[in-house]
Amino acid sequence: MTQPLVTILDDEPAIRTMLADALQEAGYRTMTFARATEFEAALHRTTPDVCLVDLGLPDRDGLSLVHRLALELGASVIIISGRAQVQDRVTGLELGADDYIIKPFAPAEVVARVRARLRDPKVARPRSETARFNGWVAHFDRYALVDDAGEETPFSHAEGEVLRLFLEAPKRLITRAHMQEQLGGAAGESFDRAMDVRISRLRTKLREDPKNPRLIKTIYGAGYIFLGDVSWT
Repeated sequence: MTQPLVTILDDEPAIRTMLADALQEAGYRTMTFARATEFEAALHRTTPDVCLVDLGLPDRDGLSLVHRLALELGASVIIISGRAQVQDRVTGLELGADDYIIKPFAPAEVVARVRARLRDPKVARPRSETARFNGWVAHFDRYALVDDAGEETPFSHAEGEVLRLFLEAPKRLITRAHMQEQLGGAAGESFDRAMDVRISRLRTKLREDPKNPRLIKTIYGAGYIFLGDVSWT
């Protein structure tokens, strides 16, 4: 089985080497890039499973690249940055990042975060890749939602994880604790914020009324319930 591919975009050679060595030792394939232009050119030839993106790039602001990756690519995006301000972390998550790691960091921490994004395929049970619900078809093999008129809306890897969690347990309460257990990551304010961002983006893509969503209902103080009728193929 082909190992997941992790791309590393950082202008510091020592960090690229350190991360590549740690990830390869953990069993992942890696590709490293010093500039955004090199990385974007490579995306025409390959599709990574996880993208590690530094915000302080010499030829482009990393936040705009994160936004594009979240919209167009089905990979998880993890920001690695020296920007430690809360607003930078919030902005990164709102633009589509799945996680945010502040420099300096231990290589083992990055490996653990990558592993949390991509759970071991050897122990994952086989899963259906297409679900139908309330006029929508979710294609998890190509990260796309299709409405009954045939219009496609892409979703990210992280959004797909949350959507699958809802679709596999319709009309049942999904607590924050259960989401953290299933999706990985450290419990706390940053995890809760990441879930809020992903659920908000899913509601937008499902054309939900933010004040009165029909499908993804918030049960305040408890969690969420997905109210659609779901069939898997």
